[in-house]
Amino acid sequence: MKKFTSLLLIAALSASAAFGFTACSAEDASNDEVVIAIPNDTTNEARALLLLQELGYITIDPDAGIAATPIDVIDNPHNITFQEVEAAQLPTVLSDVDYAVINSNYAIDAGLVPTVDGLGIENSASAYVNILVVEEGNEDLPEARALVAALESQQVYDFIIDNYDGGVVPVVENRTNGYDDSIDYAALAGTTISVAATPSPHAEILAVVADILAEYDITLDIVEFNDYVQPNNVVEEGEIFANYFQHVPYLDDFNAENGTHLVSISGIHVEPMAIYGGQQANLDALS
Repeated sequence: MKKFTSLLLIAALSASAAFGFTACSAEDASNDEVVIAIPNDTTNEARALLLLQELGYITIDPDAGIAATPIDVIDNPHNITFQEVEAAQLPTVLSDVDYAVINSNYAIDAGLVPTVDGLGIENSASAYVNILVVEEGNEDLPEARALVAALESQQVYDFIIDNYDGGVVPVVENRTNGYDDSIDYAALAGTTISVAATPSPHAEILAVVADILAEYDITLDIVEFNDYVQPNNVVEEGEIFANYFQHVPYLDDFNAENGTHLVSISGIHVEPMAIYGGQQANLDALS
């Protein structure tokens, strides 16, 4: 228990300096305050808030939509304070807050199973399908089509079903055998295709793709990143051919803010976002 307001303020300011938190003023702090860490990037922050609304804990201004931020919360009966944290850091700070709403890729990488450890999980995430992305103009290259065929394969679908306990949900309906009959795979033999990805689940799924392409002597170079910015930058700059880590709302926002020219060429899976307990073992603090 924190007994002195001054100590609480120091702790909040320290967290802000270490993790990019939005600090709370002393007058905002109270004994029944509930602290929830959420992603600080535009689209995933809104997604986290929409999950909390779906669970019945807050009400968001309906005009805000998928661009909502904490200032758009118009009803907060549980006295929630939102700590805005870089998405990759959310598992790290989980023990310092009451709860955190975490993207599944970072949750899985931290050993959390969304459908088991999550205290509340998205019921509907159709807007947040994770996609394969290339630079505009490269959509019809044989390398791009080979990646699409492999990612849309039955092998990838089965791998996702078998390995993620519902924390990753495949969405491809018309699945391939891993290959596209219109591609001259012999012409691609001996080439390397590079793809940027976050470690879990994207790099793990791409390992299945690597095995599929290897049958035609095509090497898949999986380059791992732990953030949501560099994978887009390296594709825009032509350093890496494609990336696989993000959903369409994030890509659209990134292109608009950065003037990049990246396009989605296939939607593969959904990662339901969930709220996890840190200093709270259940959701009773929000009841």
